[in-house]
Amino acid sequence: MPKLHQYDYIFAIGLIFAALDAYNIGANDVANSFSTSVAARSLTMRQACVLAAIFEFLGAVLVGAKVTGTIKNGIIALSMFRGNYGIEMLAFTCAIVTSASWLMIATKNSWPVSTTYALVSALAGVGVAVAGPKGVQWGWNGGKGLATIFAGFGIAPAISAGFASVIYLITKYAVLDRKNSVRKAMYLSPFYFFTVIAVLTMSIVYKGSPGLKLDKLSGTTQAIAICLTAFVVALLAIVFWLPYVYCKVIKKDWSLRWYHMVLGPLLWKRPVPELPADMSAPTGTDYRVYGRDEAEHEHPHAHEAPNPNSESAVAEVAIAVADTHVTDADPSSSNEKIKDVEAGKPEIETTPTARRASVPLEEVEKKDEIVGSWILPRNLLILAKRGLRMLGKGSNYDVHAAQMKDEKTAAHLREIHKLAHQYDNDTEHLYTYLQVLTACVNSFAHGANDVSNAVGPLSAIYFIWSEGRSLEASTPTPTWILAFGGAWIVIGLATYGYKIMAALGNRLTLHSPSRGFSMQFGSSLCVLLASQYGIPVSSTMCLAGATMGVGLCSGGIKAVNWKAFGWIILGWVLTVPVAGTAAGCLLGLFINAPHW
Repeated sequence: MPKLHQYDYIFAIGLIFAALDAYNIGANDVANSFSTSVAARSLTMRQACVLAAIFEFLGAVLVGAKVTGTIKNGIIALSMFRGNYGIEMLAFTCAIVTSASWLMIATKNSWPVSTTYALVSALAGVGVAVAGPKGVQWGWNGGKGLATIFAGFGIAPAISAGFASVIYLITKYAVLDRKNSVRKAMYLSPFYFFTVIAVLTMSIVYKGSPGLKLDKLSGTTQAIAICLTAFVVALLAIVFWLPYVYCKVIKKDWSLRWYHMVLGPLLWKRPVPELPADMSAPTGTDYRVYGRDEAEHEHPHAHEAPNPNSESAVAEVAIAVADTHVTDADPSSSNEKIKDVEAGKPEIETTPTARRASVPLEEVEKKDEIVGSWILPRNLLILAKRGLRMLGKGSNYDVHAAQMKDEKTAAHLREIHKLAHQYDNDTEHLYTYLQVLTACVNSFAHGANDVSNAVGPLSAIYFIWSEGRSLEASTPTPTWILAFGGAWIVIGLATYGYKIMAALGNRLTLHSPSRGFSMQFGSSLCVLLASQYGIPVSSTMCLAGATMGVGLCSGGIKAVNWKAFGWIILGWVLTVPVAGTAAGCLLGLFINAPHW
């Protein structure tokens, strides 16, 4: 039972804004984990949301506790509160209110800012408001002070750029630029599977989970567990994945389905059935992002199925429907219709499709109007439908169309994309599997590292409120708080993440599965390394650095949209004074406000 009931309202406000903060972290930061996969067409928005829901939540719950301790204990000196529990709770509440508000403004305007820096700056602001400059741990503070975190402003992008560049250059010269690059990619893929799984296992083992206590194992046991897990996954890739992609990519087996992967070695000699005469060969995704006319000129064998929602497709369907009506109808009736049209009489169509199309738009909209009390079953059903449409908007958003909506921007991006060589489509397809795997690693790392931005202050507020005593340096973070933050992160991506995804991806430099794999893996290595040492770094900065590094290696200095990068960096810089000043002023206003 809570011991400080007089501060129930502070805990309630902190809980609400912690949810809002986590929501905006999902909408702003998680887009960084999957923006490259969506931009490279390795994943759809819906698939990205599902995978993020799984791995963000697992990363937050399993390995998020250690970094949470750094956020709440290492930035401000807890002794400055001098045992005043109310001021201590209020300080953390003001910090999270400011962070959540700034992130909402940034996300609304499609600014990919650092959520880590937003909270760190807010905590520094409340520290100054309570005790002046001495209330903030400005120095290194054993790797937990403000200097440690802000050192990541330049270090994190640089390290990520280095990791990503090395990975991409290895991929480029070992696979992409080689003859018969598809087979070279197949040979090298098991080694990538081993490396990626080793990194993910390393993060789980080294960080450990309070319940699993994996970090208490001996060094030898940890090394064996990491290598053995990675070896088993690489072996499974050789036995099941390689035969599957061989049939799909090299043999062009049109009848192959994803569940055929369980056949494993039997797929090597599986005959390709003859394509029925009334069926056209299926076409895969084209991972090239420049104009279709240029793609057909440079790669005449690369085709993509037409978009059923395009204007030309709609026109073709309309013509086909019209032809069907004229052909199937009685000739005399058709002649009568032609005479009526020539005489100026309106044509009346009695088909079900036409009858539905003839319903005025106003009548359709009225069917979704709330009439009477909202508690009526009909109105509740309408509200439920509206909620589902709102929740589904983010997962169905067309990021690629949004990035090319402005003609001036589209022309500029096409010039940037032309500078980077685009490789064999089948080879790129093989890297979609690795890119999805690295996206999941990145998402797991993000859940482990950035959940602290939302639940760190909340866990401090909850401890003081429930225990009735001042915060301690070794205060544990309850699992339910980690799960609470992880859940809201997932909801934020699913409903609002499209705002940031549209501002990243191909707007920065050319993306493809092989490039996206290098970006995401390089970024995840940096984030997990920082998480291992309890240093909260910005995943935004890590992925931005990785994207920049791969872009430079891919097409040179002009193959990077420096203007877009400039706006991103400006957002990082503005976050510090805005969040810090707002949080300090808010706390100062409450502390010094007149009262009875």
